[in-house]
Amino acid sequence: MPDKRSAGLLVYRRTPDGGVEVLIGHMGGPFWAAREEAAWSVPKGEYGPEEEPEAAARREFEEELGLPAPEGPWIALGEVRQRNGKTVTVWAVEGDVDPDLVVPGTFALEWPPRSGVTREFPEVDRVGWFAPEAAAPLLVAGQRVFLERLVTHLQGGG
Repeated sequence: MPDKRSAGLLVYRRTPDGGVEVLIGHMGGPFWAAREEAAWSVPKGEYGPEEEPEAAARREFEEELGLPAPEGPWIALGEVRQRNGKTVTVWAVEGDVDPDLVVPGTFALEWPPRSGVTREFPEVDRVGWFAPEAAAPLLVAGQRVFLERLVTHLQGGG
């Protein structure tokens, strides 16, 4: 079985005071409902060998948030192999997305477990803009490195 791969897009914007904010989404579904810390994610999703990672990142952004991905230029933030074995590749792009316009995609899940009842849940149940230092503890641990890479890039370090 081939390794699972995921691609995503971390949107950032500059604030009037010279700072930066990033757009992240709180993962939807019952497992994440009561969690805040390490329960947010860069909009991303899996793709197969027939799809280019950049195309997957654009598609997943649109599927998860129901909005077109900002055009770019895109900044490659590299890839990370997460604890679950999945390799995640992320780009950053400057843009301004209104969280009130987000219409998240959904996924089906048997809930409660072993109940035989399948329910639809949003892929993300809310999105928000956060300064990188506020976003870091919210993001799942395996994605925090992308914040660090973005901040380093924006400070002229790469």
